[in-house]
Amino acid sequence: MRDESQPLPEPGQPDPSRRAFLKHSSALAALALTPPVALTAIDHSLDERLAAAFEQLPLQVRINGQAQQLSVEPRVTLLDLLREQLGLTGTKKGCDHGQCGACTVHVDGQRVNACLTLALTTEGREVTTIEGLGSEDKLHCMQEAFLRHDGFQCGYCTPGQIMSAVACVREGHADTPEQVREYMSGNICRCGAYANIVAAILDVKASGQKV
Repeated sequence: MRDESQPLPEPGQPDPSRRAFLKHSSALAALALTPPVALTAIDHSLDERLAAAFEQLPLQVRINGQAQQLSVEPRVTLLDLLREQLGLTGTKKGCDHGQCGACTVHVDGQRVNACLTLALTTEGREVTTIEGLGSEDKLHCMQEAFLRHDGFQCGYCTPGQIMSAVACVREGHADTPEQVREYMSGNICRCGAYANIVAAILDVKASGQKV
């Protein structure tokens, strides 16, 4: 209700009480929409703790056969290290939740989802990406099989599919189509090239080539 002690506005002029209400409402809305990080940044007592959280730590790791001495933040994933810091963009960022397999790489010969692996956990280990599996002059036998059997369409998931396929054969899980489908189920192909992918894996397995 209007404060009766306040004079009525002149004709054609905005009501001052309404103007004040709108100002306060806008201020409250802006405050509510301000990100928490922006609010906490005002508190200088948090500066040291925030700096410690983002402090870069040393990391020694071999990537595709080459020793790397790096500095990374504790929160950085192996996927972001490979793509953003080292420029190895063959490893794809898909779901970022470990559900699609597009970011599959090998760590000490074992397949892992790079998006779920903190970079610092690879200290002293061997990381292999699709770039280190073969070369332009000499493709890996699994890469050749994918080409031969047309095991891809758009190609986005292909690096992760190939890395998982190599691991699938190494693990001894490529004896039957059913087994291949089971152990490749973590790699999603939205184009639906599954039949050709299975054929490529079985071809490599049957050839007896070292993967």
